[in-house]
Amino acid sequence: MAGANKYYMGSIRSVFRMSLLKKCLIAAASAVVIAIALAGGVYYWATKPMQLATPQLDVTIKPHSSLRSVSNQLSRGGVPVEPELFILMTRVLGLSAQLKSGNYEFKSGITPYEVLQKIARGDVNEYVATVIEGWTLQKMRSELDANSALTHDTAGMTDTDLLKAIGAAEVDKASAEGLFFPDTYLFDKGTSDLTVYRRAYRLMQQRLTEAWNARAPGLPYKTPYEALIMASIVEKETGRAADRPLVAAVFANRLRIGMPLQTDPTVIYGLGPSYAGRLKKKDLQTDTPYNTYTRMGLPPTPIALPGVASLAATLNPASSTALYFVSRGDGSSIFSDNLGDHNKAVDKYIRGQ
Repeated sequence: MAGANKYYMGSIRSVFRMSLLKKCLIAAASAVVIAIALAGGVYYWATKPMQLATPQLDVTIKPHSSLRSVSNQLSRGGVPVEPELFILMTRVLGLSAQLKSGNYEFKSGITPYEVLQKIARGDVNEYVATVIEGWTLQKMRSELDANSALTHDTAGMTDTDLLKAIGAAEVDKASAEGLFFPDTYLFDKGTSDLTVYRRAYRLMQQRLTEAWNARAPGLPYKTPYEALIMASIVEKETGRAADRPLVAAVFANRLRIGMPLQTDPTVIYGLGPSYAGRLKKKDLQTDTPYNTYTRMGLPPTPIALPGVASLAATLNPASSTALYFVSRGDGSSIFSDNLGDHNKAVDKYIRGQ
């Protein structure tokens, strides 16, 4: 009888274990089905194209944003991602620590997955501000003021205020002219225009220092700033790149012997808004600090923003004894060592036309 009871109890335990195993298998199978369904649902959501409020919109992700903050910024910005699903997808893909701040452009039809990948890559909008060699600072400021992608923190600032704001060392100079390097600057939408000016200023300092350190011996410039002034004149006087070292040599030769520079671009700069587009005899005779016909030596400040080629030519001019040059009318110039030959060239290329 005891053996029968023992057998009976063993059977009960066996049935119980089988029942429990069956329930576990059913629960596990159910969990797998749910997981597959959930994964399928997330996949469907992640790869489904979204319709934005406008065909194209920009959203700025702030620096140091958490994953939840990123998802909320997207949603508030008009990208209809479901925050909780976006967070889940990001974590599953292991991209939580790779999200980058910046201004992003999204177009209708983009999927949540593509949004995530774009932000993880840091595929931000890059806007452009191009500053051209030979521009004046006034022209540079006008162009940056008109750039709608910038935040205009310099509005109402004087040039001196601008130099102070970017931490320039030349705040005591008579002008900020020439202190900014002409180049193409990339930036995110909403960047302060002060950032562009600061970058342009630092780049000019770098390029000028490099050129000054590599300068030829015996030049008539005591400081890098004097070389910058001359480089701005060379920039405005040359229409042909190959002529820059020769033009620079002419002006260096004139400075050495105490001869006036007699360069029209400085006169034009000194006339300011009164310049009507063509120099007249009375303009050359009207004395200003920038009239290099009436005054000896360099003008007090640069007259434009010189590029790297003009800096290099100024500090490594051609080996030449020329004191004069005149345009041929095709962008190139003819160079002469004496006034007689120069007058013949003027007769041929200027008066003859």
